[in-house]
Amino acid sequence: MKVLVIGAGNMGLTYAEGMSKSKLLKKRNIMVLDKSEEKMEELSQISHFDAFSELGDCVPKADIIFIAVKPYHAETVFKAIKGFVKPEQIIISIMAGVTISTIKDITGLSKVIRAMPNLPAQIGKGLTSYVTSPEVSRIEMLTVESLLDTTGKSVRVSNENLIDASTGISGSGPAYVFYFMQSMMEAALQMGFSKTDSTVLVSQTFTGAVELFNQSNLSPNSWMEKVASKGGTTRAALDSMEDNNVNELIKEAAFAAFSRAVELGKEN
Repeated sequence: MKVLVIGAGNMGLTYAEGMSKSKLLKKRNIMVLDKSEEKMEELSQISHFDAFSELGDCVPKADIIFIAVKPYHAETVFKAIKGFVKPEQIIISIMAGVTISTIKDITGLSKVIRAMPNLPAQIGKGLTSYVTSPEVSRIEMLTVESLLDTTGKSVRVSNENLIDASTGISGSGPAYVFYFMQSMMEAALQMGFSKTDSTVLVSQTFTGAVELFNQSNLSPNSWMEKVASKGGTTRAALDSMEDNNVNELIKEAAFAAFSRAVELGKEN
């Protein structure tokens, strides 16, 4: 099996690097295509990839074609590969808002998978949600899932609306965490901590809290109750958040990302 990744940006290379470690693929069965001369120079230094700049040299060889370009390049890329693709090939797209029907219509291919990764994939801790067209067999789906899992975990969803929704939760979610971390670090600085100590205080607090959550069956609410005692410091902080409607504001932010993903689909 050969996999072609079109687009050698951060996420494209992340998946190429992850998949290169898969037991499903033999060495040098990952092909990466990019039009940038700078990227081609970078790719030429990576021994476990075959680098290409011309579609005709690599698209016909691929069993799975991974599209990792910006959504506004979608139509151009799909039209360009149409003359080289074969009916049995599978396309995986990680472009926000680009629907399966759009990919089918332009490429003429029927086996299409739409996926939404997130940034922690770069360190093997990512979450990729995905949905398949009906033409993708169960064996093909499991093969693709194994490849996606090389960058963390994957979740199969039942329809494309949930791909847009996962954009608002897991896709954009790391930025929400960083936003909260930044606010806490700024508060620590204002309290008198050094920048270094502020960073350690906040990062270790997040790491520890996530580990506690992952190693138990308790809900976030249950953990909050464990930390917050009546009349105590944590309860004062949580009461402040409740008074300022932080819970609803976070949900509104997630729905804003979800709505934008839907809008991108209509634009594309």
